[in-house]
Amino acid sequence: MTTTSGSAKWQGGIKDGKGAISTRSGALKDYPYGFASRFEGKPGSNPEELIGAAHAACFTMALSLILGEAKLTAEQMETKADVTLEKQGEGFAITSVHLTLNAKVPGADKAKLEELAGKAKAGCPISKLFNTKITLETTLL
Repeated sequence: MTTTSGSAKWQGGIKDGKGAISTRSGALKDYPYGFASRFEGKPGSNPEELIGAAHAACFTMALSLILGEAKLTAEQMETKADVTLEKQGEGFAITSVHLTLNAKVPGADKAKLEELAGKAKAGCPISKLFNTKITLETTLL
């Protein structure tokens, strides 16, 4: 078992307030986030993009493991996770995540890559965290 952490600080109201996000590793240290960066496209981060980065990283690592079990090694993989946040009733919900994988895997055809990527999508711990629709699109380079 492993445990790590992230943290957030906040000062002020929802629209005029400001926050800062940090990670235990120091990869993020007091990185700004707020209403404007979450809903208005302004500079700064937001929880959804952090979830997207985490999901993309988790999925890609899981796929690397699964490829190795199939005696394949990726020369290159790049995954993007589009996280959709929608208004639902009085609040908001993440309603979907779409993973887009571009991979160069010597010895793999598109069908094999899709099969193994599907296993990674279902098995990665971040995918298991979500109670939402997760779709996957793969491109073999």
